Amino acid sequence: MSQRICRIAVFYDGTYFSKVSNYYAFQHERQARISIKGLHEFISAEVARSEGIDARQCQIVDASYFRGRLSAQQAFDQNKLYSERVFEDVLMRADITLYQTPVVTQDGKHQEKGIDVWLALEAYEMASLKRYDVCVLITGDGDFVPLVRKLNTLGSRVMLLGWDFEYEREGKQVTTRVATGLIEHVNYPVMMDKLIDARERRTDPMVNNLFIPKTAEPQARPSVIPVVAVTTDAQDGQEREGTLHSLVLDKGFGFIRPAGGGDNVFFHKSELTIGALADLPAQAPLRFTLVKTDRGLVARNVRPIQDLQGGV
Repeated sequence: MSQRICRIAVFYDGTYFSKVSNYYAFQHERQARISIKGLHEFISAEVARSEGIDARQCQIVDASYFRGRLSAQQAFDQNKLYSERVFEDVLMRADITLYQTPVVTQDGKHQEKGIDVWLALEAYEMASLKRYDVCVLITGDGDFVPLVRKLNTLGSRVMLLGWDFEYEREGKQVTTRVATGLIEHVNYPVMMDKLIDARERRTDPMVNNLFIPKTAEPQARPSVIPVVAVTTDAQDGQEREGTLHSLVLDKGFGFIRPAGGGDNVFFHKSELTIGALADLPAQAPLRFTLVKTDRGLVARNVRPIQDLQGGV
């Protein structure tokens, strides 16, 4: 092993990675998204440490990202067309192959179907053909235990990058945990949340490089806020009225359709002066202050009109 390249393949569970990145961007004190480039540098260094070889001999030769894909209409309705294209650019620059399956809507909720099975089949087939030395799984799903066993029969060691975290959202506790069985079966389990939060690692460049610098985040962040075009009649600080266009509850923001037309306006949940995002009914009439930022027009001081009329 010491005389040849250690070939690494990375397999992303896209939904899981998105949850992790959103957690660090919106809930964690870091307030920054995960850097793909920094993550791959970390993986090479961690594999080298685990394998007991020089990091220069550890090379990521394949990387694959698996996720469900909204239809064009669904992405347009949720104002996600721009952010999805930005993320695809990030993956392309990082030489990561994107695998997507259509998102299925059931009972008004979007669900991924078959993407985990596809990841497992592709990982096993690719490992069978290319004989990777180490396969890195970025997931927390215990359903991948059979894949780990199969990869081991091929002679590939398996490293797991996993995160345990919890936070409160809209008055509810949200918890993400890595399956215990998965941790027990992989060769190299790495609990990233503990490593990132360890006091002794706070000044570690390898850990800090896992996050996109604030100055670079608008150009590279995976779920960048879509830029809202400035309309000709818009004035900074102007009081406006409109109706709720859409909500993205898991990310804590929404869009308002201004009265009289114009582009939909972004607002963050922190700008709601009354109630919570989940309390807003469809097409709720809203009043807000229109403010111009470096990302375009956004809504501040958002409040339901009916509450204003009721004297609240």
